[in-house]
Amino acid sequence: MSAKSSAVSPTAVAGKAECRSMTGYAMVRGEEGGWTIRMSVKSVNHRFLDVKVRMPESLEAYELRLRQAVRERIHRGHVDIHISVEPGEAPPVHVNRDLLQAYLRAADELRQQTGTKAELDLVSLLRLPGVIAGLAPALPESDEEQESFGKALETYLREALVKMDEMRRAEGRHMTEELRARVGRIGEQVDQVRGLVATLRPAFTRRLEARLKELLGGIAIDPARLAQEAALLAERSDISEELDRLRSHLQQFGKLLDGAGELGKKLDFLLQEMHREANTMLSKTPGVEREALAITGIALEIKAEIEKLREQVQNIE
Repeated sequence: MSAKSSAVSPTAVAGKAECRSMTGYAMVRGEEGGWTIRMSVKSVNHRFLDVKVRMPESLEAYELRLRQAVRERIHRGHVDIHISVEPGEAPPVHVNRDLLQAYLRAADELRQQTGTKAELDLVSLLRLPGVIAGLAPALPESDEEQESFGKALETYLREALVKMDEMRRAEGRHMTEELRARVGRIGEQVDQVRGLVATLRPAFTRRLEARLKELLGGIAIDPARLAQEAALLAERSDISEELDRLRSHLQQFGKLLDGAGELGKKLDFLLQEMHREANTMLSKTPGVEREALAITGIALEIKAEIEKLREQVQNIE
């Protein structure tokens, strides 16, 4: 029976591509040239495309074309392919009569030498090594048969890849929902920080005035100079640019999730930039004022969300 498959090429799928997980599994089974072919495909996350093929030594000539079939559909991940080939139908049983006669002669000699009267039963005879042999179909030998068998292996592999891709897409849709939820939470936290930033200058003024009064021991303080110093302190601690860049990164993150192609590396790079902005926010918000402490707490929460995003993104193709 020739191999048949419902596999479709990547270009045949209409519509926008989806975010895909690098984790998936599929198995297919088919018949070709008197052989039963079982093929399983498993993928997990990896920085690049890494393909491992395990199959009978007699099929190694087909390995390169199978690897090419994987590269046509998968771009990142560690992919394990396992192929087993067994006789498709129960082969006829042949009894090696010459060997069986040799066993019987040896048994008769032992009985005579030892005086034993025990008889060998039929089942015991058939269990003796080499007595029963099955005739298995031979692997393809002619060029035409080899090409047909190779095409069958490719067909089953593509079918398995399509099934695995369905699983990877389903997992990718679930991951996308979680990523959007986390990005949304970070956006809310950015808005909270922006609201607190507007209250920092009065807080700096109060702290500076209290400190100067403590140092000057009641000497009058020039209000204009106090305002100037407070403004300088607020400027050094201004994180408006970091908040703007972080907001921009969040918008880019969402656009990437709406797009197609290999997203994992792009999202990971973007998250590195977001992590850098969160670190800068923390370093530029010193002090023990209530507002500054609140900003520090939210910035730490943002960093935690970014780390969770990075963990999830590691599994996106």
